[in-house]
Amino acid sequence: MRDLVKEAIDDKGLVHPKIIANYFHTTMKEVAELSGLSIDAISKKARVSSVNSQTRLRDMVMIINRVTPWCGSPFQAYAWYRSEPLPSFGDLTAQALVKQGKANAIMRYLDRIADGGFA
Repeated sequence: MRDLVKEAIDDKGLVHPKIIANYFHTTMKEVAELSGLSIDAISKKARVSSVNSQTRLRDMVMIINRVTPWCGSPFQAYAWYRSEPLPSFGDLTAQALVKQGKANAIMRYLDRIADGGFA
């Protein structure tokens, strides 16, 4: 199975939105929407390397990567990220929570589930 983290994040830690788009056979516009960024924030070289852009992109990649083993494939994890309501967060999706800057809360939630806790 291909590894999204290894493909999308380079040796210097920079997340490449074009690689994410190619990986999921989607568009840069969709990647922008998934991360809660503008298309300019991920397509302009000066803006894609900003802390805000990189944080949002990294959060998205790490969350999708975290649930991939549970979902069965990266594509199913991608669908989960976009559309699965999370009861602990008022049925918001991971995508909606990342847009709100709550990626750390999602990761703690996923850690709790991995340790045998309830959703």
